[in-house]
Amino acid sequence: MTASESAARHAALVLNPVKVDAHRLHTALSARSAQHGWAPPRLYETTVDDPGTEATLTALADGAAAVLVAGGDGTVRAVSQSMAGSDVPFAVLPGGTGNLFARNLLLPLTQPEAMMDAVFTGFTHPVDIGWAALTRADGTRDEHAFVVLAGMGLDAAMIANTSPELKRSVGWVAYLDGAARSLPGAKPFRIVFQVDDGKLHSTKVQSMLFANCGALPAGIALMPDASLDDGRMDIALIQPTGPLGWLGLWRKVWWDNSVLRRSRAGRRVLERRGRDASIRYMAGRTAEAAMVTPTSIELDGDEFGTAVRMVCRVQQGALQIVLPAGHDVSRF
Repeated sequence: MTASESAARHAALVLNPVKVDAHRLHTALSARSAQHGWAPPRLYETTVDDPGTEATLTALADGAAAVLVAGGDGTVRAVSQSMAGSDVPFAVLPGGTGNLFARNLLLPLTQPEAMMDAVFTGFTHPVDIGWAALTRADGTRDEHAFVVLAGMGLDAAMIANTSPELKRSVGWVAYLDGAARSLPGAKPFRIVFQVDDGKLHSTKVQSMLFANCGALPAGIALMPDASLDDGRMDIALIQPTGPLGWLGLWRKVWWDNSVLRRSRAGRRVLERRGRDASIRYMAGRTAEAAMVTPTSIELDGDEFGTAVRMVCRVQQGALQIVLPAGHDVSRF
């Protein structure tokens, strides 16, 4: 590449100015762009009306050679939606409460400059993105992307009941308060669902989850078999019954998935124990669920209203994620 060709290239920084220090990030990216012979980066800020989807489309139309996103999980989700299938290198700069996508990518959570460096010195790796098509009670239909998790039922109610002020002050731990507010009134609801093969199933659940990846903060493995680049979703039916059922669910997610599965001896214990009725796992490329009544929906930790039908699918390798040189992708 000639010097003039390199200088014509520029990076786009799409950020949520409420979540991150825009001046610091833009200054740091400008210095690195100059160092590597790129033109000055262009800055695109999200707004109340545009969480990042339109800003990213504008950045791509402006010819960005790489797009960097900085903000919370909602900002990352919105920007990813527009990046899907573009083949433009996409760098995630951690900067929100949960940083769930960044955690699952095993990125440095407190070093956004390291991810900026990776744009110029690292490599890209294709990872999957999920899509959720929602049918509303009035028959209208809309589709949105998710990079971590889509869910209906209790998990969506938990997010709706989480105080934004508490979330800003204590981070992801605030979701525990949302859970405490949601559990007393939680009631199972009936769904009819199918995964890949078209065979219909009917059951009652507290929640149904569709995951592109499965790690939560504090080392909790919600979906222990989920992978970012395998071309499938991991699905969970949350079905605890009574107080013992909720205890069983917590044991399964925290102790079994997050501790025992990490050792050979622990896996032997799980094999002898058998299936836990509080949570049921499946996997597939597409999944559909119909609900009897309008049910709360969440995508990557953001509320998306209620729906009576939800169809989720995975688009394999849709995002060209920027990673630091030598980054281990075997655990994706």
